[in-house]
Amino acid sequence: MVEQVEVSRVGIRDGLSLDVTVQMADPDDWDFRPSLHFQHTTLSILSSTDGSTMAEVTLDQEQINAMMADRAATLRVKFAVTGMHGRLNIIHPIIADGKAKKLANANWKTTLPVHVA
Repeated sequence: MVEQVEVSRVGIRDGLSLDVTVQMADPDDWDFRPSLHFQHTTLSILSSTDGSTMAEVTLDQEQINAMMADRAATLRVKFAVTGMHGRLNIIHPIIADGKAKKLANANWKTTLPVHVA
């Protein structure tokens, strides 16, 4: 189950691009199926499972034009799991590299169609 969805950045690359952080409740949960809906100046990320609104962001005219050009947006998703991705207090160095171990993060990139109301 998705606990929290936060849009951290909205930009224009080849089209509209959204950087999204998704906080999951359980490491074995795979239920994140987003869909994008646009109305007036608000782009909403909705759950395809139950239709609930997970996040909303207001777009300016330049971002709206980039999105409407191909009626799609690219989501760059960074997943985190409650209890697994917190602050790493004890750093265990890798002797061979001289670097510290990092917590595993899952990243995901997809292009989704935008449904315009």
